[in-house]
Amino acid sequence: MFLIKIIRNKYFLTIIGIIVWLLFFDKNDVVTQFDLIQKRNKLQKEKEYYISEIENNKTNLSELQTNTKSLEIFAREKYLMKKDNEDVFVFVTK
Repeated sequence: MFLIKIIRNKYFLTIIGIIVWLLFFDKNDVVTQFDLIQKRNKLQKEKEYYISEIENNKTNLSELQTNTKSLEIFAREKYLMKKDNEDVFVFVTK
């Protein structure tokens, strides 16, 4: 009897209706919030990755700008450059 009175109470039904609306039918429902949290976490991981890559590239760039030996090694390995009196052999592995 007591449970039936509570269920038939208009305030109780209104509160339950509002909760159901907010959880499932609103534009900011639970599923949408969960998806947004996952996207945010993914973007934070990507941000950390790109920040570390930027730092790595900055150190490599400063090394290439200051050290001529490392610049020569980089040019030979990356762009297959050579001196005038040298022959370059490229080995391709499969």
